[in-house]
Amino acid sequence: MSEFPTLHPLGDAAATLRFGVALDAGLNARAHVFCAALADLAPPGLLEWAPAFASVTLWYDPDALGFAELEVFCRGLAASAQAPPAGVFRELPFCVEGDFFAPDLAEVAQANGLTLEEWLARFCTVTFDVCMLGFLPGFAYLGGLPRELDAPRLATPRKNVPERSVAVADGMCAAYPFASPGGWRLIGRTPLKMFDVRGSCPALLAPGDRVRWRLVGLEEFSALEAQCRG
Repeated sequence: MSEFPTLHPLGDAAATLRFGVALDAGLNARAHVFCAALADLAPPGLLEWAPAFASVTLWYDPDALGFAELEVFCRGLAASAQAPPAGVFRELPFCVEGDFFAPDLAEVAQANGLTLEEWLARFCTVTFDVCMLGFLPGFAYLGGLPRELDAPRLATPRKNVPERSVAVADGMCAAYPFASPGGWRLIGRTPLKMFDVRGSCPALLAPGDRVRWRLVGLEEFSALEAQCRG
């Protein structure tokens, strides 16, 4: 295999630029740096792009931009792109007090040898990085969950995870934008809409953003939820 980064065709009008094959913060940062540079330097014929954990998928017009030309451009830009300013920092509220808000929290804490209070206190000090969006519109994969707070996915996924559930699994954290099946461990719920088509930017979070969770009581949760419905 060629030295990374490598460009792989996806049909005749898309390609994936791979910086590596691991779930690694450094590789994820390279994908974000590359996308930020594309915003100003994209060549004619390059239509759209989206970062993942260690890669960027690009969609292009093959009549205006050939694959070989795209490959040369991508290698050059990947070598020269400079780090962009840090993404937006967001403090997001979540609650564990409501009925069925946090069905897995006690088990996750116990498995790590922590009380609920200890687990939550440590969780609320973590600054997460938004690695990518996927699975559902607005579903942000937040990297950076410490090993002492982590848990594996459920052996059998739930058929219906309530919308806005906050969950952890395999070194990651996320909030489900909509009700859906899911196998992550549910440790709370946020009152915020993670995806809202009424906004100019429907997804609340974007790759490169940073997130810290803030624990709120049920009363504040209900008030914030009511505001979001308005």
